[in-house]
Order: sequence, then C-alpha cells, then structure tokens
Amino acid sequence: MLHNAVLAAEAAAEHAAEPIAPIALGLIAFGALLAALLVTFAFRNVGNRH
Repeated sequence: MLHNAVLAAEAAAEHAAEPIAPIALGLIAFGALLAALLVTFAFRNVGNRH
C-alpha cells in the first residue's frame, strides 16, 4: 500500500514540474504550423513555371 502511494506521489511530482505551460505549447505548435502553411502557400505555383 505504501509503495503505491509513493509511486502516485512521484507521478504527480513529474507532472507538476512541466517546463512550459500547455497553452504556451499549443500556441507554439500553432505558430509553427501556420509558418509551414505560409511557406507551402508561397511555393504553390513553382511546378507550373518549369
């Protein structure tokens, strides 16, 4: 029983010390995907030029 409590406390401690907030991680991912979209949009007509 004590072993399970120790494991649960360790798991909770691991999640409590996240280096970046989840909302910030989502915003960074959204920005990266938006940048990839813009790069893709910029080169959308390259195949027709050659």
